[in-house]
Amino acid sequence: METVKLGTQGAVVSRMGLGCMGMSEFYGERNDEESAATLLRALDLGINFLDTADMYGIGANEELIGKTIRGRRDEVFLATKFGNVRKKDDPTFWAVNGRPEYVKAACDLSLKLLGVDVIDLYYQHRVDPETPIEETVGAMAELVKAGKVKYLGLSEASPATIRRAHKVHPITALQTEYSLWEREPEKEIIPTLRDLGIGFVPYSPLGRGFLTGAITKPSDLDSTDSRTKRYPRFSEENFDKNQVLVDDVRAIAKRKGVTAGQLALAWVLAKGEDLVPIPGTKRRKYLEENAKAVDIQLTSTEVAEIEAAVPQDDVAGERYVAATMKYIDK
Repeated sequence: METVKLGTQGAVVSRMGLGCMGMSEFYGERNDEESAATLLRALDLGINFLDTADMYGIGANEELIGKTIRGRRDEVFLATKFGNVRKKDDPTFWAVNGRPEYVKAACDLSLKLLGVDVIDLYYQHRVDPETPIEETVGAMAELVKAGKVKYLGLSEASPATIRRAHKVHPITALQTEYSLWEREPEKEIIPTLRDLGIGFVPYSPLGRGFLTGAITKPSDLDSTDSRTKRYPRFSEENFDKNQVLVDDVRAIAKRKGVTAGQLALAWVLAKGEDLVPIPGTKRRKYLEENAKAVDIQLTSTEVAEIEAAVPQDDVAGERYVAATMKYIDK
């Protein structure tokens, strides 16, 4: 696995990272043993960029990662996030907080749960509409000065917010959903990042698993999987429409001798070395399949064909339910 620069502040990461959210929540039953094995296998494959957040499993994901990498910390570029507030005694509670005092408290708790002295990349998970971004990033910058954090990032921030934040302290990376069926960042986000020298970390580059073709109907997801509830593109009213698009991707992939998921990842990788996708999985089998996408070369003609197979206007449903979309900074 080759390495690339993430942004222009000195960070170097594997060409592809690993999203760890589903290991602890949202995507079906937990299996910490297999998840830990997947984390270690990622390191063996040269995937050193691990992505978590304090809200995933309400701390459980950070604990899992910290315990698993303890003997291999020097091999890991560790990213976590703050800003989405949840409560263990009420898992349905959710709020967004970017106040300076909260930033510092959240960082200290993440350091404790991860069992590390420093976080390599610390993101604001969602922009707090009630707190000026200058105040939030100012507090994050103090964490860098204190040696608790190396690099700063934002998630789901608008171009205007990114520019304001970058003036307070250099931003290394922005994390936002980007995939074959979510290409909105191409309009303003990616040009803004390239203008400022900020790296782009696409999350859900496989459309939360939909683009792999492995999910053929809503009932393929068990009762503990929240995708049909949190993501309208998985709902019964939209599923079949989106499945048609996946079938077209699968046909192109078959012709090329790869899986639909590998083709979707190869497409993201083909968009530039400043994009470092973090496909998520909790199983070694899929991790190894995803990792092979870095070896797939696409011609400009193939890229165009793949994009034509998934017209943005044909994708049915919003990215998130309305309650979540209101916290997407625009």
